[in-house]
Amino acid sequence: MQHPIKATSTGKKSAAVHRDGPAAPQWPSFNGTSQFVGTSPSGRATVYVDPTLGDPALQNAQDLVNDADRVAAANDALFGTTGGPVSVIVFALGGATDGTGGADHMGCDYVTGAAIEVCASFGNSARVSALFEAELSECSMGGNLCGVSTGEALSRWCATVIGNNALADFATAPQWAQDGMANYVDQTKATDQDADSTGCGMAFLSWMMSQGYGLDKITPAMVSLGDVGTLAQLYANLTSDGASNAWPNFQAAIQTTDAFEKRANLEVQLASGAVRLSAQCKGAGMISPNFATMI
Repeated sequence: MQHPIKATSTGKKSAAVHRDGPAAPQWPSFNGTSQFVGTSPSGRATVYVDPTLGDPALQNAQDLVNDADRVAAANDALFGTTGGPVSVIVFALGGATDGTGGADHMGCDYVTGAAIEVCASFGNSARVSALFEAELSECSMGGNLCGVSTGEALSRWCATVIGNNALADFATAPQWAQDGMANYVDQTKATDQDADSTGCGMAFLSWMMSQGYGLDKITPAMVSLGDVGTLAQLYANLTSDGASNAWPNFQAAIQTTDAFEKRANLEVQLASGAVRLSAQCKGAGMISPNFATMI
């Protein structure tokens, strides 16, 4: 069952703010005033906001207080573990107030990574919750998994599922497809900032899910492999097939829709002369509707 969060109106009344609260932690980048907004009922998330952004950001923060326990419980279910408490600041990350600034934290655990920054998304608090999950999932990974391409792909899928696809614009599989579909199944890139390797990972995980391996099975398997594991090893562990078959089977799956050329021509005779219309299309990564790309 889906449980979407919808931003509520701030036109008549501002969200409640608790002036007295716990001191804010040191954030990864934010160094402004951290205004305490509230703590989720379970105590899992303590939320702050940059007060200079006014009511829209305050509403984002209040909505996150109300939704954080749902996100945390769903995250725990995916990883099969119980996470720890975190602190979250809602502000204009990268100067953005539509969520496109993303999110940030430090380590891949609930000690060094428990201070989470999320971009404000005025009028769309679902994006704030999804960004929160992206970072919360990385706290559940341990080691340095969240710092490599496989962990980043997993994080974005967790945010997609738990955040009800509120961050569709963060999908990088289309970029990977346009750049030639390099093989990041047999190798893991030691960064979480590369669009192509992350995009390949997202497409591969989409394919694995289409084969019946739910994210709740994929997630603990990837955690057990750690930051040195590959998607090919994930495939082998889940399917009992050889790791060497992962890339060719994946390639075959995403190319089946392009077994023949998709083009058409039409010539129409008008009073002024003949007009020829031509059209062609190319599908890339046609695995899941949320990640399909038409070039």
